[in-house]
Amino acid sequence: MSKDDKPTKLEPRLRFPEFRGNDAWSAGQLSDLCDINPKHGELPEQFVYIDLESVTQGELHQRNTIERDDAPSRAQRLLEPDDVLFQLVRPYQRNNLRFREKDGAYIASTGYAQLRARVNPVFLYQLVHTDSFVDDVLAHCTGSSYPAITSSDLGAIAVASPPDPAEQRKIADCLGSLDDWIAAETEALAAFRRHKTGLMQQLFPRPGETRPRLRFPEFQDADEWKSGRCRDIATVLQGYGFPEKYQGQSVGDYPFYKVSDISLAVKMGRRYIAEAKNYIDDDILKDLRAKPVPAGTVIFAKIGEAIRSDRRVVTTKPAVIDNNTAGVKARKGKSSDGFLFYLWSNVSLIDHAGGVVPAVSKSSLENVPLTYPTVKAEQDLIADCLASLDTMIAAQAEKLGGLRTHKRGLMQQLFPVADGIEGGG
Repeated sequence: MSKDDKPTKLEPRLRFPEFRGNDAWSAGQLSDLCDINPKHGELPEQFVYIDLESVTQGELHQRNTIERDDAPSRAQRLLEPDDVLFQLVRPYQRNNLRFREKDGAYIASTGYAQLRARVNPVFLYQLVHTDSFVDDVLAHCTGSSYPAITSSDLGAIAVASPPDPAEQRKIADCLGSLDDWIAAETEALAAFRRHKTGLMQQLFPRPGETRPRLRFPEFQDADEWKSGRCRDIATVLQGYGFPEKYQGQSVGDYPFYKVSDISLAVKMGRRYIAEAKNYIDDDILKDLRAKPVPAGTVIFAKIGEAIRSDRRVVTTKPAVIDNNTAGVKARKGKSSDGFLFYLWSNVSLIDHAGGVVPAVSKSSLENVPLTYPTVKAEQDLIADCLASLDTMIAAQAEKLGGLRTHKRGLMQQLFPVADGIEGGG
């Protein structure tokens, strides 16, 4: 939109009562609302450098102090409080930051666009996270593996804003309070997970030991745990190749689990896996010469960098698994499926991998050292204790997911879509 053009008027679907009689929102471009990469003087001699690995979903989690003489050439954005950093590479990740530090010097990488608001800075921060804005950004990105947008193209993205600063502030306060709530629930989830990690360190013996630090009262005087190999208490099951011609079926007799299905289930806070992107019927099963893994099998990635994530889930029904995955199933009378899941969760598979591309073979899995109680009752107590904690973690993750979905839906109502409006001059 040129400066001589009459601004286009827009109305959000949801407006706070006190602003319903106000003027409609004005459409323009992002550069109308903020200075992009404002100029500054010489960099300080020492500063905290914010690169693309330093921010995750609005949180600054790395603070690496460096000297100016040692700084990479990309360290150029001298920040002030309330500057908004917008990630130019892979913007769909939404790893943006509203900078709030008041002490010390901070410099951001040129992998970010630095936005200094002329409007309410929290309003600006929320605006650049709306689905319509991010979709427009992605439409202007170049590159496929690492889509990116330039700062100048970002500045020309169409936006809309209310002319009344009070309305901007009201929207900012509403969404900001939701962000505070989400942050509190995120920390609660992290606290649950830290508690579980600490508890598992107590309930299972340390490497080289045969007695855990914490044992249930009825087993305080029981025998030490047995040291053995995976093959002593579990059967290792392998996956099968999945030709593309068989993929894409959304219903069928058997779910066909890939690494991506496992990752999604874990990301959603689930211990069990019950859904897949692909299904097969008995006739395809026969063509593949595949044998389903039974319900209760712990499945996981067995090749590539996915091994390092140590993501494991338990099947709830007979299923076929991809040849990039493997499974372990408890041997009857030796272990329960529930206990094996937690015992196996203590195994770092990368320690047993070989090859240029890390991978674990069936033989290496069968020979993974394991230490475990031989009394089923003790196994069951440990599994039940950790399962109850996992249930709490899953409930908290679901609550957090619901809050994020609520905020996303609310933003769609509070911000009009500036779709099709010319942002540039």
